[in-house]
Amino acid sequence: QVQLVESGGGLVQAGGSLRLSCAASGSFFRINSMAWYRQAPGKERELVARKSSGFTPNYADSVKGRFTISRDYAKNTVYLQMNSLKPEDTGVYYCRAVVDLITGTATEIWGQGTQVTVSS
Repeated sequence: QVQLVESGGGLVQAGGSLRLSCAASGSFFRINSMAWYRQAPGKERELVARKSSGFTPNYADSVKGRFTISRDYAKNTVYLQMNSLKPEDTGVYYCRAVVDLITGTATEIWGQGTQVTVSS
């Protein structure tokens, strides 16, 4: 079984920074991509940033220039550095991974979510 464990959320003032981490554990062959999504109250979950192996990262327009996604392949971990935070960045942030299992099948895994609250 593959699991994602997120950490790093919290309360921060507008203009501040936070760094989210998401570590994958369990039995798998490789991780193809890791991404961060967020869901604000009353809104649908949206892609924030994604980093696929061998590809440059892609970002939502609303976070370009402020957020940076990076992966530590040795630790099976993805990070999201969030700078110049705005109140509209508030929401639950979820980590998602697309993983190749040892059986040869691919599956997507979601983390439990971590709350990010930006006060004005």
